[in-house]
Amino acid sequence: MADNPIKSIRVRFAPSPTGPFHIGNSRTALFNWFFAKNHNGQFILRIEDTDKERSKPEFEEDIISGLKSLGLNWDEFYRQSERIEIYKKYLEKMLEEKKAYRCFCDKEQLEIERQAMFSQGLAPKYSGHCRYLKDEAINNLIKENKPFVVRLKVPEEGEVIFNDLIRGHIKFNLNLLGDIVVAKNLEEPLYNFSVVVDDILMKVSHVIRGEDHISNTPKQIIIFRALGAEEPIFAHLPLILNSDRSKMSKRYGDTELRLYLDDGYLPEAIVNFLTFLGWHPKEDKEVMTVSEIIKDFNLKRVQKAGAIFNIEKLNWFNKHYIASMDIYELLEKAVNFVPSEWPLTIQILEAVRGRLTKLSELEKFVEFFFIRPNYPKELLFWKGKEEFTIENMKKLYEFIKESEEKDFLTMDYSPTTGSPLAISCPSTIEKKILGVIPENQKGDYLWPLRVALSGKEASPGPFEIMTALGKQESLERLQIAITKLEKE
Repeated sequence: MADNPIKSIRVRFAPSPTGPFHIGNSRTALFNWFFAKNHNGQFILRIEDTDKERSKPEFEEDIISGLKSLGLNWDEFYRQSERIEIYKKYLEKMLEEKKAYRCFCDKEQLEIERQAMFSQGLAPKYSGHCRYLKDEAINNLIKENKPFVVRLKVPEEGEVIFNDLIRGHIKFNLNLLGDIVVAKNLEEPLYNFSVVVDDILMKVSHVIRGEDHISNTPKQIIIFRALGAEEPIFAHLPLILNSDRSKMSKRYGDTELRLYLDDGYLPEAIVNFLTFLGWHPKEDKEVMTVSEIIKDFNLKRVQKAGAIFNIEKLNWFNKHYIASMDIYELLEKAVNFVPSEWPLTIQILEAVRGRLTKLSELEKFVEFFFIRPNYPKELLFWKGKEEFTIENMKKLYEFIKESEEKDFLTMDYSPTTGSPLAISCPSTIEKKILGVIPENQKGDYLWPLRVALSGKEASPGPFEIMTALGKQESLERLQIAITKLEKE
């Protein structure tokens, strides 16, 4: 019936909008996209929303938003709910050709059959009762508006064998299947039928999906053959597992992609991390750009065993990308993670970026830049020694007071346009202060200076803070520290 020869690499990512876009689907989308790009093929996005009760527009929006966040674009877009008439035409054709039939058995009758098979130690399958109904009986039942489902006639003997690109040869005995239901009625095709029709019409060459779909594959192959089409090549990806090797699920932790993005995980880190969940490159390397992954991606290097979702590894990737990303690009992302009234600058971001694992931590690390800290005077003492602290602080205050505002700048500027080019540390003020502090007394000066500026035991260095705060604010914080020491 359907003869659509495959001429090029065409893959499809086909999520159902019945829940938030999750990590497992994200990886499946990435693997399909990388495979298509590696072969100069096409990547199809197909929303499988035929489940009317569970499919929600907000979940479809989440899928599309998630794909865009990961940097994935698609060549073609389809929505199954808009293709019902196409599926109906194929169902009617299969009924005409006697490759499928209407089954009028009600739930009670089917349950009796199931229990009978269980009692005999047999795997439950449909008995085939309606398969042998005469046309006259079928027409009478239709006239009576008797509810029916559409079942595909499955060969009673033989095997379905297919070569999975990841798992090798897989076979299923047909006598275990029985005649499978392909539609609730002519207006409501079931998953296995609609995906096959779409894969045929969309000329899908490779079906790359999770291993939890392996059980669907023999049913789909039978439908492909019943429709007179050659099945695509299948590749079933390993499951993503928790650290205890249980299947990743909401019960054990966060699975929604949006939760990770909202928590300040960079898309670049997520892509790199997910790519390595079940795949490895030719060379022993971990940090890879998208273009490097595309060039190297091959399904032969996808493992069979489950891939462990290690949050510490994701944190490692994210920390790397935060530390190495272009500072202006990072600033665009970072401003969404601090209060809008805080004027985040590249100097502040540069001062703390090396301490961040995720951008959601940013607010606590930069708070002292915008809110003057309160701290005990004892924190100002280097190694707990009060001696010379106030004297050293006053020397620093006077030295900084005599400095110029430009000494605090850490930017290089274009000589032609005057626009900032890049951060170039150390600042002039850093060089000047280090030039007057005795080499063996750095801690006696720099510890109280840093605490006076940040109010914290652990923080970025004093010169990074000073360049971010500027001369006036730095002086005012030093004066607060001096006053604190004089009063107490």
